[in-house]
Amino acid sequence: MPGYGDSPPAEMVATAQGRVAFLDHVLQELGMWRPVLVSPSMSGRFALPFLLARGDRLAGFMPIAPVGTKDYTAEQYRRVQTPTLILYGDRDTSLGPQALQSLQHLPRHRVAVVPDAGHACYLDKPEDFHRALLGFLRQLK
Repeated sequence: MPGYGDSPPAEMVATAQGRVAFLDHVLQELGMWRPVLVSPSMSGRFALPFLLARGDRLAGFMPIAPVGTKDYTAEQYRRVQTPTLILYGDRDTSLGPQALQSLQHLPRHRVAVVPDAGHACYLDKPEDFHRALLGFLRQLK
């Protein structure tokens, strides 16, 4: 992601609107129409504004304890009609429950908690993570 990790800072992603435009451009360049957006942790800074602005372009949304959930209001979340699976590990005692508190306002959400997993539940328990992901994808058909 531009501006994170070892990536150089990128002016275009300095604002939420810039991050929406960036992600929209990436999806267009990849020829992806109505993808399921999986958003772990720091990617929430890109995925959440995209969900709120262009959620109709997504077939589904799967946030995994994303950052930035407190930046939006319950009313903003209630407007989103994208099917959502909120996922986090039961040992993630900070971001997981915090994200759930905000994301539970999404009207078409379900919650899955990965047992014995921390913040990076997809690394701690990959089989449980993939079982939840595949179940969600099957439900979207």
